[in-house]
Amino acid sequence: MNNPIEVRNVGFSALKDALGPVGTVQFIQQFDLGYGDYTKEKYESEDISIEDAASLMRKYNRE
Repeated sequence: MNNPIEVRNVGFSALKDALGPVGTVQFIQQFDLGYGDYTKEKYESEDISIEDAASLMRKYNRE
């Protein structure tokens, strides 16, 4: 293996063989550190009503 793409492909294949597709995704998700400041953003965002949330969901489902 001489290049990073080949190493990555072999690694993903080994993970898939050992853990299955769902286990592979769960393993990889452990390394996502996320971004932003959830606590700060949570308190800065405006609350929305149930009706507004339902409207957004209906709009999302139509797209």
